[in-house]
Amino acid sequence: MNSKKLKFVTVLIAAALSLSGCASDPLADQFRAGDNKNYIAGDGTVTEFAIGNRPDFAAFSGVTESGQTLDSSAFEGSVVVMNWWYAACAPCRAEAADLANLSEEFKGDVEFIGVNVRDSAETALAFDRRFGIEYPSLMDSQSGQVSLAFTGVVSPQAVPTTIVIDRDGRVASRILGRIESSILRTLIQTVVDQ
Repeated sequence: MNSKKLKFVTVLIAAALSLSGCASDPLADQFRAGDNKNYIAGDGTVTEFAIGNRPDFAAFSGVTESGQTLDSSAFEGSVVVMNWWYAACAPCRAEAADLANLSEEFKGDVEFIGVNVRDSAETALAFDRRFGIEYPSLMDSQSGQVSLAFTGVVSPQAVPTTIVIDRDGRVASRILGRIESSILRTLIQTVVDQ
């Protein structure tokens, strides 16, 4: 191969590698590969609670990443999906696009709320922009009030955790670890249809 062709091939390979890096998310890729270094995650266990045995939770309020006050009483009578997360959490990054898509799919029928357990508001807003998250997240890293409201339902060690709350304000289901979009969709639809 002459030097001109070799140089052209080298440039093409370098360009391909740099472009693939733009679409890549190293933490999410690490999680997908099973290399959860320095991280304890839930195992994806799904728990559904029978209607008569659904746990409730304490009232909570907090401030979102955009500075708005959010109170649990605002969601009375609504189906709610809550997701505990933080920006450097590999499975949180891996599931973010699915959560964004599901929030759009169920818009008008279901309220989505994030619960950020570690980040600053600026970091949470950057995460929202990167992954297309349009629903609010309560910033719970300082007080832990939201997490405490779900004692016995949400373990602080299992991030991400996602719960579906029925219209009566009780926890209908919980996923410990990264969500599978089709499973969460089914859990949500089950409660919407009740």
